[in-house]
Amino acid sequence: MATKKATKKAATKKSPAKKSASKKSPSKKAAVKKSSAKKKYSAGAGKQVKTEMHEMHQGKLKSGRSGKKVTNPKQAIAIGLSEARKKGEKVPENPNKV
Repeated sequence: MATKKATKKAATKKSPAKKSASKKSPSKKAAVKKSSAKKKYSAGAGKQVKTEMHEMHQGKLKSGRSGKKVTNPKQAIAIGLSEARKKGEKVPENPNKV
C-alpha cells in the first residue's frame, strides 16, 4: 500500500514551467506617458507639509480642538495638506471626508 501512495504523489507533482528567454521590454511610449502625467500636489502644498513636519519634530505642532501634541508623522502630513487646502493650493480632495 505504501508504494501506491508514493506513485500517486509522484504523478500529481507538477513540473516547474520553463521561462522563456526573451522578455519584452516596456515600450518607450509608455514611459513617456507616465512622466507627462499632471502633478497632484502643488509646490506650495509640499512646502506647507515640510513646515508642519519641522514643527512636529520640534514639538510645537498641536492638533485641532484638543490641542494635544502631534507625534505621528502621518498626522503631521494630514495637517499640512489641510492647511494647504485652506490656503487654496492644489491638493486633491480628502478621501476620508464624508
